[in-house]
Amino acid sequence: MVFFKEEVEKRTNGRIKVELYFSAVLGTEFEVQDMVATGALQGTRGGGFIYANEKYNIFTLPFLVEDWDQAMKLITSEFTKKINEEAKANGYHIPACGISCGFRAHTNSVRPIETPDDLKGLKMRVPQQEVYVVIARALGINPQEIPYSEVYMALRTGVVDGQDNAVSNIWDYKVYEVQKYLTISRYAMGGPDPLMVNLEWYNRLPADLQQIFDEVAEETMRLSDQLNRENESEYIKQLEAKLITNYVTPENLVKFHEATKPVYQYFIDKDYFTWDDISQARASVN
Repeated sequence: MVFFKEEVEKRTNGRIKVELYFSAVLGTEFEVQDMVATGALQGTRGGGFIYANEKYNIFTLPFLVEDWDQAMKLITSEFTKKINEEAKANGYHIPACGISCGFRAHTNSVRPIETPDDLKGLKMRVPQQEVYVVIARALGINPQEIPYSEVYMALRTGVVDGQDNAVSNIWDYKVYEVQKYLTISRYAMGGPDPLMVNLEWYNRLPADLQQIFDEVAEETMRLSDQLNRENESEYIKQLEAKLITNYVTPENLVKFHEATKPVYQYFIDKDYFTWDDISQARASVN
């Protein structure tokens, strides 16, 4: 986002000024989302993407993609661009979408996670998003919805046994100080990372500024994805020095696949998206 600020201000010759607020200084992700919806803020990135378009839940489905190559093809596909465009119906302009931090990994202080059975009964923090609650329940987890800014204290005091997130967040929030085990399964992308902009504000920009804004937003997201991809293995290496780490075997990953299959049908039944949407998403990575 520092890159975004510098490039927007430089290319517009200061006609657009960018102020950045990090680390929840303006409130939780959902509080900030409300500010963007009302126009108090012009844009945000974060977990409130479902308010822009419920179809973004597709990107949080377990085992939708296998690796970074597939994730990058999906997030830059025409399928994703269509979802970005549909957000206008809810008052948002989405000039670009990325991958939120990378693939998710589990930590806990009770036991290593080798199979879904090892997760059963654990109290695990999950994001305040329905999809992660549903995934957790499919795996037998007792999910606790807690903002990530409060996770460290919840783990330290034993309110929850563990959590899952991108390894960069696990490192940056020092989760390793209050956990014992790290499990690498790549069970899901970190989620979508759309730049969600107040549509009314964007529509008031002159056409030349809209073009610059969109170009820099796209470059910013690709830079963000590149940095997350390059740094993921380094974060894992650093965490391996702090936590007892295991990688789920291919045989056991099949068990995770089977356990989480009902999550797909759950959201289809809620009419968030269709099997055809999922087929299009998977086709875009091939």
